[in-house]
Amino acid sequence: MRISFTNSPQVETAFLNRKREQLNRTMGVLPLVLLSGSLFLCGRVAALSSAMDVLRQDALQWNGSLTCSKWDCDCPFYRQRGCCCAANEMYQVEEESFKRIKYLWQKIISLNSSVNSLSDGFKVSFKATMIPNMAIEIPGTTERCFGPFNTNVPIPFPHVTLNSGNGYNPSMGVFTALCRGVYMFSFTTYSSVGEGGRLYHKVQLMKNGRMVVSVWENNREDAEDSATQVVVMEMQRGDQVYLELLSGRKLCTNMEYNIFTGHIVYPYTV
Repeated sequence: MRISFTNSPQVETAFLNRKREQLNRTMGVLPLVLLSGSLFLCGRVAALSSAMDVLRQDALQWNGSLTCSKWDCDCPFYRQRGCCCAANEMYQVEEESFKRIKYLWQKIISLNSSVNSLSDGFKVSFKATMIPNMAIEIPGTTERCFGPFNTNVPIPFPHVTLNSGNGYNPSMGVFTALCRGVYMFSFTTYSSVGEGGRLYHKVQLMKNGRMVVSVWENNREDAEDSATQVVVMEMQRGDQVYLELLSGRKLCTNMEYNIFTGHIVYPYTV
């Protein structure tokens, strides 16, 4: 199609200028449309990644007040599940708690070692019993007894099954304290007589020659009897403990049922 201009040259020039402007606007919009399509089809992930980087930089450079004063700005970008306002303080508490537990564990090990080294030198205990051949036949009777004697007699317990520290002397029946501390002693006294016989005994625990506790029996109603006594007391190094049968009394039959034991409860270390 041919366009003819019947007007002056000025009209023709104005018309051509308007056409050029329309063409320039069209060419300027087209690249933007093409670029938008390209980003939509191929660059969604890259655009989002770029946006996150921008947000991260802005967050790190922010100097104003935050919605949470203890917020870790790196947290949302690296540890989203563990992100919280107190994340840093929680990590610090965890670290300090671990250090304290480790310190306490080392102290416990050290204390255990000290207790073992201290108690190794104070393992004191004993257990001893009388033996059957200690009983002899009483003239004029069928009874076999230890006693009676015309004076108080220390009772030997020669059969020893435990003697840690070697504080017990089986030939004398005497225990000697190896160190100062608190000790526990126990003894069981047993006696049995035939029909028509008389149970007649008294056994007492002695400390350095003085009576502490005792058990006794004096009747014709029972054919046998046993009694146990337990005592806890302080002992000084060198103190002696033993059992004593009173004069005129007797222990009959099954001598092995008579038992004498003792052990240290705890030593005095100061």
